Amino acid sequence: MPRNSLEVADIFRAHGAVWRRANAGHISLGQLKVMSAIERCRTSTLGGHVEACNECGHIRIAYNSCRNRHCPKCQGSAALDWLAARQADLLPVEYYHVVFTLPVEVNSIAYQNKAAVYAILFRAAAETLITIAADPRHLGANIAVTAVLHTWGSALTHHPHVHCIVPGGGISLDGNDWINCRPGFFLPVRVLSRLFRRLFLERLNAAHKAGRLDFFGKLRHLSDEAAFHEHLAPTRKVEWVVYAKRPFAGPEAVLAYLSRYTHRVAISNSRLIKFDGNGVSFRWKDYRAKGRTRHKTMTLATDEFIRRFLTHVLPHGFHRIRHYGLFANSRRAGNLQRARELLHVPPPKENAENNSDEEGTLAPSHPCPHCGGTMVVIETFEPGHAPRAPPLFAAGRVSA
Repeated sequence: MPRNSLEVADIFRAHGAVWRRANAGHISLGQLKVMSAIERCRTSTLGGHVEACNECGHIRIAYNSCRNRHCPKCQGSAALDWLAARQADLLPVEYYHVVFTLPVEVNSIAYQNKAAVYAILFRAAAETLITIAADPRHLGANIAVTAVLHTWGSALTHHPHVHCIVPGGGISLDGNDWINCRPGFFLPVRVLSRLFRRLFLERLNAAHKAGRLDFFGKLRHLSDEAAFHEHLAPTRKVEWVVYAKRPFAGPEAVLAYLSRYTHRVAISNSRLIKFDGNGVSFRWKDYRAKGRTRHKTMTLATDEFIRRFLTHVLPHGFHRIRHYGLFANSRRAGNLQRARELLHVPPPKENAENNSDEEGTLAPSHPCPHCGGTMVVIETFEPGHAPRAPPLFAAGRVSA
């Protein structure tokens, strides 16, 4: 796979040490760990292995990945693994995409209380969909929801929102039928918006009363209950943004879409353009503009680019992909089986393939770049070490 000419790792390696010194005492342990992981990713610091093609003898050195969920280079393979596991969950119905976004007055509160507020965002969005769908005036069914948290806008600003992927129907409340939604229409957006607003604010106020929210800096005054309610007062009078997109063109399109969303990070390496004394330039999309004018270029000072990137580091152990309703993990298998029965769909075939050859040797999934043959691991080396010197590589061409 060709290496992008500029990567987030390059920026961190060149400027990270200076940035850490300048911001000492204001960086969380989680942010420091993310920076370190990205800087070391796919370098000899993490060790690696040597692969050989069993057809043409081509040799390739592959350094280990950091596997950090915020690393732009590590999410592609993680997404593929996750999607393979979700393939069996697809149902032959329309799928819908609903986005729940927090108003700007809540963004700063969310940033200082990521775990608490992001969890409230997840629960309020899922409960909104499940409640309205169960209402006989709308669908009258139990539905399934897969929700993915994104915390960024295209310009790396803090913009928490949840993408929900929902089958266009569900199991009737008595469990005896599958009920499809109307073609091309899932649930009324205005109804979703108002229930989402109420549920979120109720949970946020409860968290404040229980002392589960912390405030510092410019938000320190929000520790006072009266000031907190006054700060949120404008949010009770406006419509919250809930956006429902048109249905996907078949279940397969859902997987293609999810592959772009489930393991996305704040900015991909492919969006980076230039890194020099003026800062970091990257492509971004201005959603307030129309047509081609949406696609723009932004240059941020390097310090500001790093700060914005690290704004989106999630709390340790926080799950950014969650399943609700029929897809809730504790009941998932049984609900899927019942849904297939009601839709007259056969159970998915077991995938007996694995990533080993007949002798059990680890075989990377990517083919030889020269002949398309199978690349087989012939040597591994520990972190901080290099692979053995020739004549190991005398059999063929070598690449890293």
